[in-house]
Amino acid sequence: MQSNTSSSPGSPELAAEDDERLLPAICVLIFNANDPCGAGGLAGDITAVASVGGHPVPVVTGTYARDSAEIFEHFAFDDDTVTEQARAVLEDMAVQAIKVGFVGSPENLSAIAEIATDYADIPVIAYMPDLSWWRDDLIDQYHDAFRELLLPQASVLVGNHSTLWRWLLPDWGSERPPSARDLAAAAAENGVPYLLVTGIPAAEQHIDNVLASPESVLGSGRFERFEATFVGVGDTLSATLTALVASGSDLGEATKEALTYLDGCLEHGFRPGMGHVLPDRLFWAQPEDDEDDDNEPSGDAQGFDMPPHDTQH
Repeated sequence: MQSNTSSSPGSPELAAEDDERLLPAICVLIFNANDPCGAGGLAGDITAVASVGGHPVPVVTGTYARDSAEIFEHFAFDDDTVTEQARAVLEDMAVQAIKVGFVGSPENLSAIAEIATDYADIPVIAYMPDLSWWRDDLIDQYHDAFRELLLPQASVLVGNHSTLWRWLLPDWGSERPPSARDLAAAAAENGVPYLLVTGIPAAEQHIDNVLASPESVLGSGRFERFEATFVGVGDTLSATLTALVASGSDLGEATKEALTYLDGCLEHGFRPGMGHVLPDRLFWAQPEDDEDDDNEPSGDAQGFDMPPHDTQH
């Protein structure tokens, strides 16, 4: 077979006519930990980014030891390992946006902040998860490093209302809970222009999600509260928002679309284990109920049984 490309071994080059037919990839650089149960972390980010048309570029910062019910431990990679992964792809690909999840250590936050400084034209979406499963001293160190090193680089900070309240406004003295604008003002003191606050309690079993700056509320979405405990929600939302921003959507429209997508993920959530419910990030790809009959296997395939895995030595 004759090839229509000319290349040397190990360095393929597309022919000019093929190169012109290729659409530019929407590359999203993701810093996050591996989550072996697939609830959140890199597994959730990759699926969410791909679901809205982005190309995930995942950098592994460490790994959880967890199941769908709880986190037992986290093991962080060293900062050199994180840096080498990221800079290798940044020198090869045009990245349109960066998402930062839980990266496990102040050293990794410092490395990521340095990379973000070197690529200052790329927007950074930072997500702060609930870290109540971790040791108190490690939480304090991580929060301090996140505030001092990463927030000045962030374009948007995403987090749950109660998590952000405990972190950004620990000495809040009013009887009323802080509003999204109150939290946005606290984040702005560290250089963050926009804050997406999720899970704000609202009337009649609803929750509000608000995009705010210190000056105003820029957008919001109210959704009915689901009677289930989910894991991986914040990673799903922040990764989706990052991919939509990378695609060129303005922040208000990207927030609205990301929240709508998340609502669909939760509505179709599933429980793969004995723990909590996971968002179905591929709910849109599931066949309609009336199509089930058309998708049934035919012929001998219906009676085919997979033999057990029994290695013979």
